[in-house]
Amino acid sequence: MKLSTRSKEYIIPEYSLTGDLLSFLTCNLQYRYQNKGNLPPSMPIQLWFGEFIHGVMEEAYLKWNNSSDKKTFPWDWEEEIKPIEDIITKRLKVKGLNPPNDYVNNYGPKENMYSARVDRSINIWGPHLFPLIEDAEVLIKGIRNMPLDEDGNARSEYYSINGVIDVLSSLKLDEISSIINDKNNDVENELDSSNDEIKSLDNEISNNSKRNSFQQTLDSFLVVSSDDIDDFKNSNIDDTSSNKDVNKILEYLANDKEFNDILKRFPDEEYEIIIDYKGMRRPCAPNKKDLDKNNIHLLNDDSINENSSLEDYKTWIQHEWQILTYAWLRSMQEDAKPVICGIIFYLNELVPSTGDLVAIREDLRNNKSDIPIDSISKEDWTLLNQWNEKEDLPIHRDLSDKFKMDRSIRIVNIKEDLIEDSLLEFDEVVNKIESSMIKELNGSSIKDAWRADAELRTCTACDFRTFCNKKKKSDDDKSKVPFTIP
Repeated sequence: MKLSTRSKEYIIPEYSLTGDLLSFLTCNLQYRYQNKGNLPPSMPIQLWFGEFIHGVMEEAYLKWNNSSDKKTFPWDWEEEIKPIEDIITKRLKVKGLNPPNDYVNNYGPKENMYSARVDRSINIWGPHLFPLIEDAEVLIKGIRNMPLDEDGNARSEYYSINGVIDVLSSLKLDEISSIINDKNNDVENELDSSNDEIKSLDNEISNNSKRNSFQQTLDSFLVVSSDDIDDFKNSNIDDTSSNKDVNKILEYLANDKEFNDILKRFPDEEYEIIIDYKGMRRPCAPNKKDLDKNNIHLLNDDSINENSSLEDYKTWIQHEWQILTYAWLRSMQEDAKPVICGIIFYLNELVPSTGDLVAIREDLRNNKSDIPIDSISKEDWTLLNQWNEKEDLPIHRDLSDKFKMDRSIRIVNIKEDLIEDSLLEFDEVVNKIESSMIKELNGSSIKDAWRADAELRTCTACDFRTFCNKKKKSDDDKSKVPFTIP
């Protein structure tokens, strides 16, 4: 009797949007050592804080959502937030991610920046974000055909993409919107009926009976006159309790023209908005002229070679690409509704470091920001522009909350053609990872199979910089025997 042989093990490689895609694009060689070689960085501050802020925001939402009285804001750091930080810190230690010394040796938001960012993130965005969340920590997955390397080889026919998101549903938005509408009816009735633009807006709403209640609420948030614009720019968001009936996230959506244009044409009555948190400052971004000139949305090696200025916007474009891919992954789930947009929160903007403030100022001076100088209050720009970081004290407490909130929220609108382009770009990155792995399996050394290509600040903090191909040797280094690895 012939026994059948055991079938060959079939593996579908799995790639995470942040853990693999963005890590590989940061530096191919560093990705190989840390992700594939399981060699964690000795001081993983950025990695630790990214996981830390994600975990704290999710745990804070669960605490708020599970409380019978839906805990009011602001939360006291000692009583409400510190226990959450302790829980997440212990979880990360189990994963081998230990907090930096600045966090361990300095107590509370007044002494360490990490707790300060957590405190501000929860107390500034929590009141507006938490009531809108439908599902938290949603795992999304999808399968795509594996691209072939230059020799036509592949380890598998398919590869898997995964990510974790928070989801806002249109039903939840409508629920909050209707509450706001009811409370604002008296105020809306007092608007000057002689204003032609408001009349036009009212007529548009009444004539379009198919528009949902959320669209009508967004219309009520719209800035429609120069006086309103001035009031909006100068509004004080510091005291959120004095304006607790206004949901700031709805307000930002209402004043995003592209979002409103998409919403008016959106064929489905129900839709979703996906949320992602970033433990970093808002990256350098193309201004409107750059966008119109280059039609910037995605980034690859070819586009960099054609226009070297695109390199400045690499992180910005990769984050858009990430949200577009999240939208596609979410559409693969049976219970999902169409995704209309994504919102990224750059939480470091709420408590920017000295280095962050210097970078923000340079972006504004060089017109490399999607939030230009003329959209910032005169007081904030004067304070930032005249600040001497070498002599003066940090000014993050002196900048207005509106300045910080504007910079910490980014709306990425979803377009079908851009989703397909983003997936093709993802395929290209996976192809490069797989090609490097195949080269290594075929006998190439690690440094030959994986390219070392990163920004200077990444190289400076990298544990592998002493034997990296990218490291430029000084005269002293040339006399030393080179350090080698197997």
